[in-house]
Amino acid sequence: MTYDGKLLARARGELEKQKAANRDEMLRRQGEVYARVPEIADIDAKLRAQMARLVRLTIAKTPTLKEELGALKEENLDLQMRRVELLTAYGFGAGYLDEIVSCPICRDTGIDRGGVCACLDRLYNRELTKELATLMRRGDESFERFDLTLYPDAPDANGLSPRETMRMVFEVCRDYAEEFSCASPNLRFQGGTGLGKTYLSACIARVVAARGFSVCYETASAALEAYEKAKFSRDSEEGEAAATRVRRMESCDLMILDDLGTEMTTSMSQSALYTLLNGRLVAKRPCILSTNLTDEELTRRYTGQIASRILGEYKYLPFVGEDIRRKK
Repeated sequence: MTYDGKLLARARGELEKQKAANRDEMLRRQGEVYARVPEIADIDAKLRAQMARLVRLTIAKTPTLKEELGALKEENLDLQMRRVELLTAYGFGAGYLDEIVSCPICRDTGIDRGGVCACLDRLYNRELTKELATLMRRGDESFERFDLTLYPDAPDANGLSPRETMRMVFEVCRDYAEEFSCASPNLRFQGGTGLGKTYLSACIARVVAARGFSVCYETASAALEAYEKAKFSRDSEEGEAAATRVRRMESCDLMILDDLGTEMTTSMSQSALYTLLNGRLVAKRPCILSTNLTDEELTRRYTGQIASRILGEYKYLPFVGEDIRRKK
């Protein structure tokens, strides 16, 4: 998966907090034990001194190195046994003063076999979910809460009811989220206002993010505004923040662009939209678009290059029925 540098840094910060809390707990336990059993403090001091002696012996390479190392090892084992005896006798448990780590795989380094450890990945996903929550309108979107009874059950001219059509759309979206990979197709949610396009987009975003993929969720107007700020405010703090958002939109595993067609149509916005859509197509990074516009309206509003990509490279999912927000 592709990681967002800003969110990964936050996740590493959370990992450092866990490490600090573990160190504090170790120091607390150490102080508790040393206060009750001073002999253990003496043993730990001798063990540390032995480590220094071991380093000196290894560097010196004296003729009697083997014998001295053997004696040092025997002394070390005696001290370790006495330490365990004392800890157990005073009711602390043999491992009470062992190093405390939250993750036994990476020992809280966040690195596993040269890559990101599962523990850091979980923290990253938590940060990603927080980020998504600030962008989504409701904050409680889930497939389990999607209510198909809000769609009419009467058949239309094609013999299918809006409810049946939306059931198929729902199942495609749920399967898409549960089976998402970087080889997944692009999707185009198309239909009138208040038919669940944003809601199902948010459901997909949550599930895909929870599975460990990086997800970026933006309205079309906010996304294209970021491109404009990144271009014209380069040397400002606002421009740097916009540039970071642009990089995230272009490199994330799944980009969700909501409300396409509500943005101001300018040459700059058309250029930015083409850059985003075409760049992700070339890089084979999936994208989901949602729009209230029909095919004809998309063709009239956007350049031929943009319209051909939207209509030709995105799997069409029709959203039908009556405005759910009004019904609620």
